[in-house]
Amino acid sequence: MKLLLAEDDIDFGNILSQYLFMSGFEVTLARNGRESWDRFHDARPDICILDIMMPEMDGFTLAGKLREEEPGIPFIFLTAKSLREDMIKGLKLGADDYITKPFDPEMLLLRVNNILRRVYTVAEDEYHISHTTLKYNALELITPSGKEKLTLREAQLLRHLMMNRNKGLTREQILTEIWGEDDYILGRSMDVFISRLRKYLSPDHGISLRTLRGMGFILEETRQ
Repeated sequence: MKLLLAEDDIDFGNILSQYLFMSGFEVTLARNGRESWDRFHDARPDICILDIMMPEMDGFTLAGKLREEEPGIPFIFLTAKSLREDMIKGLKLGADDYITKPFDPEMLLLRVNNILRRVYTVAEDEYHISHTTLKYNALELITPSGKEKLTLREAQLLRHLMMNRNKGLTREQILTEIWGEDDYILGRSMDVFISRLRKYLSPDHGISLRTLRGMGFILEETRQ
């Protein structure tokens, strides 16, 4: 799992980042709100841990921007204050948890894992867009015209597109995420898979898998 840690305290950030890394997370550490916002797009984290009091952009502002960009992203606030007003503000922004410093890193880890189980366990098997459902574990695609059996690679690619719906993805991003490397021959193979997915998705007129010239692809929900 990928985790974005936004913490401006250098020593504390390094210690917490190392602890989370040793606990199995791929950690991206940012030192202020602006850097966190920039690195969010590269890291594509599964969960964010946000310090509230940061320079350049505070945690509340950052959380609002993250939720606009990725409505389903879970996040936890870290704060040195236990003011009721701050807790209410954070929860209104959609925070999944709120932890006051100092805290036991093991307690934070337990809360992170609980949130990830709650958010992703249900979603890991089924993905929905318009009138189409991908049953990932069963390698099955359900569209208005019926069911289609997928290969594992087709399911992996479609899941990635569905998780990033309405976002342009570069060819490099897709190849690295699904195939593990950006390679010309693999790119030609990806084009074949994209063509197959277009055919499978064609019965659902509420979605479109488009090629972005010079960039990559986008799976759009057209809501027709």
